[in-house]
Amino acid sequence: MKKSLVTAGLTALLAISMTACSNNTTGTTGSTTTQPPASSSSSTAPASSSSTKAAASGYSLVPKDTNGDGLITLGFAQVGAESGWRTANTQSYKDYFVEKNGFKLVFADANQDADKQKQDVRDLIAQGVEVIDLAPVTDSGWEPVLQEAKNAGIPLIVSDRQLSVSDDLYLTYFGGNMKQEGDNAVKWLEDYIAKNNVTGPINIVHLQGTMGSTAQKGRSQALTDALAKHSDWKVVYEQTGEFTQAKGQEVMESFLQQNKDFNVIYSENDDMTYGAIDAMKNAGKDPKAPIIISFDGNKSAVQMVIDGYIDVIAECNPLLGPQVGDLIKKAKAGETIPKITYSVEGVIDSANAAEKIKTAFGS
Repeated sequence: MKKSLVTAGLTALLAISMTACSNNTTGTTGSTTTQPPASSSSSTAPASSSSTKAAASGYSLVPKDTNGDGLITLGFAQVGAESGWRTANTQSYKDYFVEKNGFKLVFADANQDADKQKQDVRDLIAQGVEVIDLAPVTDSGWEPVLQEAKNAGIPLIVSDRQLSVSDDLYLTYFGGNMKQEGDNAVKWLEDYIAKNNVTGPINIVHLQGTMGSTAQKGRSQALTDALAKHSDWKVVYEQTGEFTQAKGQEVMESFLQQNKDFNVIYSENDDMTYGAIDAMKNAGKDPKAPIIISFDGNKSAVQMVIDGYIDVIAECNPLLGPQVGDLIKKAKAGETIPKITYSVEGVIDSANAAEKIKTAFGS
């Protein structure tokens, strides 16, 4: 068996890391700066029947060319630039929402500040954009702002991360199913344990993403559900790494200093995974000894699957711009679109990494 339970002070860790997004990422194999791709061809699939109700449920606004310039002006309220995933996500919007595709783009970067992002949306309303796309920093506290957009007659789309609001306040949601991503990662670990006859306690270091984001909530909930099913699984350390490489490394270094027994790192994005691996290297631990499960699928992370540092990545597709544009065009044409549309996402491991790296985002 490749990996076994060891003591933190004696040898390397068994790591599971769920990836998040990174900007100007420096992985453990060297310094790499993310260069997002120019277009997307990823497929989408509707959510389950319970969530594919018509977007018109209490929401009648549809995109319109209100100023008569022949274009739809999209105001995009982005989370920030905390990761390679986020950089690729932003670039997909900048590449797609251009005049040749029938759009103009007004871009706002919240720098991961939820209060600033609410003001960003209010500013977009004041500017009179014709559609708003909101990728929320956190999922709560949005009702007044979304109501203001609705009162102004501006359709609002939620992308990437979902909101805890009534569905009569937005047109549609498009993006990943964060809980399913977590379930995919956990299922892979369960299968790995069974296939390799791993015995003994599974002691987990849990690196959480930005607290209150749906990415963090969904991926964390998957782990919580798994702990309830497996009496020999235990979280021995849990702290947010804020979806950044620097914070992920800092959190991992702090835990290593405690010299506790563990054999899993559950890190909720690629960038925190890079930081955790760097922390292990700096502490003299062999980062190839642990199992590493990561989220997102940056090209550098997929390369680390091939190189044996990461064992599996639960995919999270950042190239949402063209898909959101397609939904806007359909809604403008009078088509009824689903209230929720999820990206099609699987896992990347040694069986398919060599193929997946050909289309992976980033560098």
